[in-house]
Amino acid sequence: REDKRASQHPRAHVDIYEKQLVPFGLVRFGVAPDHPEVKNVINTFTQTARSDRCAFLGNVLVGRDVTVPELREAYHAVVLSYGAEGHQALGIPGEELPGVVSARAFVGWYNGLPENQGLAPDLSCDTAVVLGQGNVALDVARILLTPPEHLEKTDITEAALGALRQSRVKTVWIVGRRGPLQVAFTIKELREMIQLPGTRPILDPADFLGLQDRIKEVPRPRKRLMELLLRTAAEKPGPEEAARRASASRAWGLRFFRSPQQVLPSPDGRRAAGIRLAVTRLEGVGEATRAVPTGDLEDLPCGLVLSSIGYKSRPIDPSVPFDLKLGVIPNTEGRVVDMPGLYCSGWVKRGPTGVITTTMTDSFLTGQMLLQDLKAGLLPSGPRPGYAAIQALLSSRGVWPVSFSDWEKLDAEEVSRGQGAGKPREKLLDPQEMLRLLGR
Repeated sequence: REDKRASQHPRAHVDIYEKQLVPFGLVRFGVAPDHPEVKNVINTFTQTARSDRCAFLGNVLVGRDVTVPELREAYHAVVLSYGAEGHQALGIPGEELPGVVSARAFVGWYNGLPENQGLAPDLSCDTAVVLGQGNVALDVARILLTPPEHLEKTDITEAALGALRQSRVKTVWIVGRRGPLQVAFTIKELREMIQLPGTRPILDPADFLGLQDRIKEVPRPRKRLMELLLRTAAEKPGPEEAARRASASRAWGLRFFRSPQQVLPSPDGRRAAGIRLAVTRLEGVGEATRAVPTGDLEDLPCGLVLSSIGYKSRPIDPSVPFDLKLGVIPNTEGRVVDMPGLYCSGWVKRGPTGVITTTMTDSFLTGQMLLQDLKAGLLPSGPRPGYAAIQALLSSRGVWPVSFSDWEKLDAEEVSRGQGAGKPREKLLDPQEMLRLLGR
């Protein structure tokens, strides 16, 4: 997250504090297992972490094990880039019922995030509903519908693979409050869904009426996405594709203009059995388009509801200003308001949107601001103790930081556990076991 800074300043030393025992955050725990190419950025991070001017300190929870004021005292500058770990609640009756899961927790479950290992999602139903139409919504739908043998050689966890092998889910509805023009997923993810082995798409041509004329004025990437949706909905597939779809045992569909009102309980009231959706229509133009309920309702039976309507950052430390409504640290171009030497980057800086590339570009910008402030003499002058001071605090508090060379031992263990099964790795899931392996 901060490699740019060290490379542009020959004497800069960067320490990275991380609450997980392992590095790489969202690249390890957020990227789908069947998208290994997206994880290549790990190689760049590894080169940086191996530099003698960079140190990784895992297993340290900032705000609990060490406070932000303590870090600011020890370093010339501190950058907060801890992302968005909360998920947006639906705020509807029944969302606490078993069978309703946040997409974020579901992704964490199949990607080996320790805190989500107890999730045990019940996949014994035939219909699942995903609320939200972003890339994460398509990720969870795709993982639910991909034939398990196509996931065997990925780094998906053994437990998730076992559960997906037993899964009875046949149909996944991906539901959005607004229309096709407002979907938040990208064309690559959509194309993957359309071509998913053993599954067929269900799109209602009526949802796309009049869209042909409207897409002429939208920007090119969005236009290509719309054209693909239109073709899939309206065109008769060729004989080969028609045969493929006819033999498909699973299906997914996009439902537009639907807003969740209530999760419907099973007759015994013990679990989710459906979702009540309000039919909506759009008001306003362009980016300001809002979905307003028409008064019509629709009940959709399902045994699993995955909510994917966005993420939310949380405050990290009482000393750091936080805008609860926007879910960001108030900042100007990454400089935290009224706190010299404190910076932020990523989703906690500008809200939970964008992919890895956007977030990297964003961290370069914050890094540049920091370097500008350094040149302008706005950072504390004189020596600062850095990690030496923090190490004393952590050790007095009984906290054991995990170094990058510790991680490389865990990494080797994961890789060797995966080898037997032909997987790139079998992720370690239990922090206690990780510490044992490191002789702690």
